[in-house]
Amino acid sequence: MTRPAKRPFAKGRPPARKSAQSPAEAREIEVSITDVGARGDGLAHADGLRLFVPYTVAGDRVRVRVAGSDGKGEGVRAELAEVIEPGLGRRTPPCRHFGRCGGCTLQQMDDAAYANWTVGMVRGALERVGLSDVAMEPLARTPAGARRRARFAALKRGKKVWFGFNERQSHRLVDLEECPVLAPRLFALVEPLHGLLADLLPDGGDADVVLTDLEGGVDLLLVGPRSLDRGAREALVTFEPERIARIAWQPADRAAPEPVANRRPAFIRFAGVPIQPPPGAFLQASAEGEAALAAAVREGVGQAARIADLFAGIGTFSVPLAQQAAVHAVEGDEAAVAALGRSVQGLRLTVERRDLFETPLSIKELNRYDAVVFDPPRAGAAAQTAALAGSKVPRVVGVSCNPASFARDARVLVDGGYRLTKVWPVDQFLWSAHVELVGLFER
Repeated sequence: MTRPAKRPFAKGRPPARKSAQSPAEAREIEVSITDVGARGDGLAHADGLRLFVPYTVAGDRVRVRVAGSDGKGEGVRAELAEVIEPGLGRRTPPCRHFGRCGGCTLQQMDDAAYANWTVGMVRGALERVGLSDVAMEPLARTPAGARRRARFAALKRGKKVWFGFNERQSHRLVDLEECPVLAPRLFALVEPLHGLLADLLPDGGDADVVLTDLEGGVDLLLVGPRSLDRGAREALVTFEPERIARIAWQPADRAAPEPVANRRPAFIRFAGVPIQPPPGAFLQASAEGEAALAAAVREGVGQAARIADLFAGIGTFSVPLAQQAAVHAVEGDEAAVAALGRSVQGLRLTVERRDLFETPLSIKELNRYDAVVFDPPRAGAAAQTAALAGSKVPRVVGVSCNPASFARDARVLVDGGYRLTKVWPVDQFLWSAHVELVGLFER
């Protein structure tokens, strides 16, 4: 019999960064977990209710606390109180914060159960849109300690700084003492950042910190506080000079980052080509995940001579593809376009800034290419997919971090005359409910 870990910080836990309603009075019942859903919650039924139970595996017999609906009409969210009889796929989670930290939700699964669930999420999303008969490549795995980019939250109360990740479905913070997911160079900065933020933040102040592990050192982006006085800037300038290559400050999420310390070049290489990303820029979460996605994209485009790379970012796929074909990269973010544009010398690569949600490539524009790659945000690319469905592009390669939006877009392409011939699932966000994939569509 196993029990959930005790919750530390019962005394002295920081108040939530935003207020939350008090839960209704709960009742305890025993249920059996029949499956694990797309968000990583176990599924059970009791008293005519559908229950979502975090941190469980199929086959678990558990005692849960039930306190009302999730507000979406889908069922009732329950809190795990005790594992009475573990299912076959259960193991002891490797991290002491598991069960509170919102970063990982599936550490309770053993390796085989976790891999099967990951692939199952991709298959299930495709089956729901009538695309069940698709060749599935083996799952590409990301090891522990490989996460090279993370966004942390910090909060100061009195002399205490909490630094880490939010609790699941909460604005309360888990003060990190360990993290088996993070790259060692990033986790090594957690304790020094406690001290730095104790000096920078006022009582009651909060901020986010984005750390990215690059060649040349770590890139640090401080999001908030709203202003930095002279003392705060001096503290940042002198902070961890051996480990941190670049520091920037951003007063709010949509503000432009301001350089604070630029000690040496910090860059990433795509197919050997160095690119200096903007502060806090989006990168694939791990080198292993990036390599798996890039290999699938290269296989997908085949011998295409002219390729469009849509939602190109800073060139994760554009740069490698430009070594074998003429590539036109399209991206809406100004800083990403500038970073990629500085690296096109010697490559058959052109770069265009364009909001593909507002102004997708037209059918006429698309028909210039032998292959199109698209890698949109989680919401997918409905407008661009509709244009692709009406085009004559022989090969389309879709990359996604959301099986549901990928499946929706895939259905549009298939209805437009494409065949989804192969899918590559990629586990890049270890022990989380996020699954990435690449799909090849052929005319």
